[in-house]
Amino acid sequence: MHLVKHGARALLSFGFAGGLDPTLRPGDVLVPRLVLGADREFSADPNLLEWLGGANVARLLGDGNVVADAAQKRKLWQQTGAAAIDLESGALAEVAAQHSLPFAVLRAVCDPAERSLPPVALTALGEKGEIDIVRLISGLFRKPSQLPALVALARDAQAARRALIGGVRELRLRPLIL
Repeated sequence: MHLVKHGARALLSFGFAGGLDPTLRPGDVLVPRLVLGADREFSADPNLLEWLGGANVARLLGDGNVVADAAQKRKLWQQTGAAAIDLESGALAEVAAQHSLPFAVLRAVCDPAERSLPPVALTALGEKGEIDIVRLISGLFRKPSQLPALVALARDAQAARRALIGGVRELRLRPLIL
């Protein structure tokens, strides 16, 4: 909303997503044609999609929930056909619709569909998506067996980060006309 108040002419949701499509791997960059919000579907702007290189998946679930369990990811994939899920895109699409602004989404897969997240990753996640290092270390002290899964998640997050940075660098070279 802050961006809209300050004159934004378009909105772009970018960051990490959790994979729901079992063929997606960490670091895969997604540009969805549609965002499934809590109670409606939003179409990304065609000009922004073109600027992003074109849609490469049909749907992204942007309902604001973290899905940590592989079985739940599989169920959402089957129910919605959404390739991935993230926390912010549904809310951004809703704001864009309320203000008649074009929007699009650029996300990189962080955790694949077949992998459940270690519980410590969720307890260490703050309200704004930041990692609370004290909660993380404390959780690992209580259950150190989570360390291998946490290391795998960190490796995958690094692959997603590299892919996302590469995608954003490419965008700086493309002119955008709204």
